[in-house]
Amino acid sequence: MKKKCAECGDEFMGRADKKFCSDQCRSAFNNKLNSDHSQFMRNVNNILRKNRRILAKLNPNGKNKVTKDRLLELGFKFSYFTNIYQTKAGKTYRFCYDQGYLPLDGDLFALVVRQSYVE
Repeated sequence: MKKKCAECGDEFMGRADKKFCSDQCRSAFNNKLNSDHSQFMRNVNNILRKNRRILAKLNPNGKNKVTKDRLLELGFKFSYFTNIYQTKAGKTYRFCYDQGYLPLDGDLFALVVRQSYVE
């Protein structure tokens, strides 16, 4: 039974549940399916990754304090974060994936790493 490849449209022979003529077509199809669908999403994801890299660079030991100026100097964008964690004491941590920060007095920020990220 001949079928058409879901990626390139070429006819091929194979099992009844086969959808692609080759591994290359299967990979290309899935890469397109799973890619970011718009430039906006790519830009936001790039900013989030950059924020995380900055926090990780400044916090190699899991806890640290840093100034707001230092974060801004490295290109950190405070408007972009993945989630918020509110403590029982009312403190609000913002996280970029597993790397987090907490505003302190003045222009200082406490940097932390969240161990159990996935809820």
